[in-house]
Amino acid sequence: MTHPEPSQPHWFVGASYGGSDDQTSRFLQEGIWENGHDNQYLDLVRSMRSGERIAIKSTYSRKHDLPFDNRGEPISTMAIKAIGTITENLGDGKRVRVEWTKVDPLREWYFYTYRKTVWRVVPEEWTSDGLIKFAFEEKPQDIDRFRNAPYWADRFGDDLEENVEGISDNSVPEATQHEPSEPYAIDEVISEGCFLKRDEIERLLELLRNRKNLILQGPPGTGKTWLAKRLAFALMGERNEERVRAVQFHPNLSYEDVVRGWRPMGDGKLALADGVFMQSIRSASEDASGKFVVVIEELNRGNPAQIFGELLTLLDPDKRTPREAIELCYPDSDGKRNPVHIPKNLYVIGTMNIADRSLALVDLALRRRFAFVTLEPKLGALWREWVVRERGVDANLVADIERRINELNNRISGDPGLGKQFRIGHSFVTPAYRLENDATKQWFRQVAETEIGPQLEEYWFDAPERAADAFETLIEGW
Repeated sequence: MTHPEPSQPHWFVGASYGGSDDQTSRFLQEGIWENGHDNQYLDLVRSMRSGERIAIKSTYSRKHDLPFDNRGEPISTMAIKAIGTITENLGDGKRVRVEWTKVDPLREWYFYTYRKTVWRVVPEEWTSDGLIKFAFEEKPQDIDRFRNAPYWADRFGDDLEENVEGISDNSVPEATQHEPSEPYAIDEVISEGCFLKRDEIERLLELLRNRKNLILQGPPGTGKTWLAKRLAFALMGERNEERVRAVQFHPNLSYEDVVRGWRPMGDGKLALADGVFMQSIRSASEDASGKFVVVIEELNRGNPAQIFGELLTLLDPDKRTPREAIELCYPDSDGKRNPVHIPKNLYVIGTMNIADRSLALVDLALRRRFAFVTLEPKLGALWREWVVRERGVDANLVADIERRINELNNRISGDPGLGKQFRIGHSFVTPAYRLENDATKQWFRQVAETEIGPQLEEYWFDAPERAADAFETLIEGW
């Protein structure tokens, strides 16, 4: 029986659906698992791959005969009934062939469960890693750690009397369920036009998982915002737009816009309303099993310390627990001042254009709470192959385009008044659509005239002859 790589998904699936009896015995006998829904989970099932591990589960609530003191509260429980390895995907979104092993007696797992038919689990967090080892390696569940984790500590933890009063957004006995979306991983990031190497993308995801807050900085055209959203999807393991919120910082943005403030209503009165960041905090607090991401574009165009306010302190990965909760400047809409903390399943990805001379340096307090990664122009083999294959760029001209941009970037880097941070990124010369035959030269000249040329004029605003010379060299002979 083969075993998947540590980063591969593991599947926890149901065996009862549509009011039918438990199909576990039939699945084990026939060596299959079957999706009993005609219009649900089809893409998820199609994404299952040979060699990946799969388990049949049954989820319910238990109140008695538990191996810990549940204080009379119902506990979400998931029984593991069989485990196996996928040997073939039939590609119909309905069936996979599986080499099964029955779990007898069945084993029960508590707290971190999922009631839907298909659950895709990747060992990224201690919760999911523990579940995978419990199901497939027969490791015991660290029940004490779950009892004392933020989502359950206020009801089942060891220090109930020390927990912060008034916190209600962390008392979720079971992860809130959501309909699965299209699976998304590093393969999808690469196929959609990311020119970083696989290990570079893995490093970014590892930084995001560990630090919770990541800033992508770089010259214009290096795909910072594009990559931020796809890192969010890869982190979540699914393309789920509802779990990613975006906001663009600018000089007039305030705490009231992003966190909480007074807003005019339809009747002409003012009412307290949560901004995008507080909305994301609430969504993440209500769903322990999901990951949520806030993407902040042009983070240094605003005043982060002013915009985040007291929440800036809580962004620190070590302070993302109810014990660190604090009151906001404004009360809740009901007038109460319930303390707030940033949950561990809410991540922040910011972008910064380091070539904009009008932007202030980032506050040191913010720098301590974010991991900073600089993106470079990525013109090379990966870029050439992708734009030829996916965008129809002429294979006979793509190397010349790369040479012209590299020469321009060398000139920019060598200018004492500019430097590497002003280079032209690969996004400028990556078509957003597939080019028609013989349209490459026309497309490149249009990009040079309408996008790169004006950028050069801005760079050398005090030396227009340099901008003109650089532009003429870029399009010479075309």
